[in-house]
Amino acid sequence: MKTGITTHVLDVTQGKPGASIKVELWKLTDSARSFISKGITNEDGRVDTILLEKVDNGEYELVFFVKEYFQRLEVKNNFLTTIPIRFYTDETQKHYHIPLLLSGWGYQTYRGS
Repeated sequence: MKTGITTHVLDVTQGKPGASIKVELWKLTDSARSFISKGITNEDGRVDTILLEKVDNGEYELVFFVKEYFQRLEVKNNFLTTIPIRFYTDETQKHYHIPLLLSGWGYQTYRGS
């Protein structure tokens, strides 16, 4: 059984995984943000490492740095630069997978499996 917080990126415009995108994980407490970990998506669009091994109760933020990704693809007039996704966790749930479906003009996410 998987544990922790994981992610991947799919570029729906290209119909391919979003490779080489920097991702950071932050913990939110009251008005403070605490850095936890970072990773880079591989050729399959997945961050190889688990961003957080043990899930506890709380609010987290994944930040996807997509500006450089779009620049590498030579996307003109791209709209997005960074994408923050905030979510809550419950320690009774051992694994949270947060995918990012990406295009140059918008994005979508959901709780994956």
